[in-house]
Amino acid sequence: MMNVRLHVKKNDLVQVISGKEKGKTGKILRALPKQYKVIVEKLNMVKKHTKPTQKNPQGGIVQKEMPIHVSNVKRVDVQKKSTEKTKK
Repeated sequence: MMNVRLHVKKNDLVQVISGKEKGKTGKILRALPKQYKVIVEKLNMVKKHTKPTQKNPQGGIVQKEMPIHVSNVKRVDVQKKSTEKTKK
C-alpha cells in the first residue's frame, strides 16, 4: 500500500481554482488522501434528504459539504493573503 501525500492538510486555508465554487476560499475540515479529495468549510454544499431516526425524529433536508478533488484547490498563504505557489 502506498502512502499518499497531499499538498494541503487539515485547517489549511485554500482557494478553489476550478469548478462551480471557483475563486472562493475556505478552511479544510477533512482531508481524504486515498481518494485525493478534501472537504472545505461552507463550499460545495449539497442538500441531503434524511429519514427520521431516533437521533433526528423530524428527518428532513440537511445541507452538508461534499469533497472537492485536491487538484481543484490551492493553498493560500495566511501572512501574505496570496495564492502564490508555496514551497513544501
